Amino acid sequence: MAETTKVFLITGFLGSGKTTLLNRIIARFPKNKKLTILMNEFGEIGIDGTLVEGDDIDMMEISRGSIFCVCVKTDFIKGLYELNTKVKPDILLMESTGVANPSDLKRDLQLPIFNDRFQFKEQFCILDAVHFQDAFEAFASLEKQIASSTFFIINKVDLATPESIDRVKQIVTEFHPDPVFIETTYSDIPLEQFFFEELREADSSQPPSPAESTQRFLSASELETYIDDLLDQPDLEITPPDALASVTYKWSGVDLSKIKAMADSLPSSVVRAKGFVEAEGSMYIFSYVMGDWTLEDPGIPSERIKHKNIVVFIGPIDSMEEIGRVVDTDNWSKGEVLQPKGLKDMLHMNMKDGKNG
Repeated sequence: MAETTKVFLITGFLGSGKTTLLNRIIARFPKNKKLTILMNEFGEIGIDGTLVEGDDIDMMEISRGSIFCVCVKTDFIKGLYELNTKVKPDILLMESTGVANPSDLKRDLQLPIFNDRFQFKEQFCILDAVHFQDAFEAFASLEKQIASSTFFIINKVDLATPESIDRVKQIVTEFHPDPVFIETTYSDIPLEQFFFEELREADSSQPPSPAESTQRFLSASELETYIDDLLDQPDLEITPPDALASVTYKWSGVDLSKIKAMADSLPSSVVRAKGFVEAEGSMYIFSYVMGDWTLEDPGIPSERIKHKNIVVFIGPIDSMEEIGRVVDTDNWSKGEVLQPKGLKDMLHMNMKDGKNG
């Protein structure tokens, strides 16, 4: 097992192409190295984890909010602690939810309970050339993703005008002093330039150091206490998420045209929707990004799909009712509306401030 774990973070707004990049890396990852993927999704259930390709991939999924806000901070730290004490990979690839603010990641990786295992290497920000400008104007998290990233992958350039691509670069340059841009489609970048040089340096055949073998690990209760104390620190900065919520709906219809009609009728405020749906004897992956949607063959065996006929919708809180009106048919049944804890706490504080003012 490796003595240290090199960490790469992939950020980017919802639907920008993060999972596609992950699959490209997995396909070329050296067989003699140990890879762990941490996938973070905003919705109640994880969809993208099912789309990750490759056998024997160690994968940790954290849903129901951003790993960088208080809503799932406990799960995130527990996951890192397990990687430190049990899994000990050579490389950790983290795909954060598209509304995450990753500013605090480097500090989290250096918590003393991790014993200097994690070495942060690079942060990539994937930008949807078609939808980036609209998303940037609406969601503060994108500014934070830009400011903390190293390389900027402008994706889907085949669908965008040259003027749109230039505008993406202009916006990024306003918030980053020295951006490096890569223009591409389907997240196809020269992986050897960014990842595989680091992988050649890693040597997973080295035995654990004496300090590692004698290290005392925290019990479950000790870890809980440590995290509680961490979250109670008055100087801890945990950025609240953008004002988004998610809702799940279960599909029980058989007519594909009903799904298409739903997609065409969704309110413009919906930023993302995704799920596996079965209709007319076939399975499809439904993907919606800020007004554009597709229904495609998922390209994976049906038995690998964990959440069949469930679609996750993400949008502002006031769009939840509008989504409900669109899907209020016999073909759909409503699940849970998820409003991350960090956001609920923030809104509650704002309401109290307003009353006191």
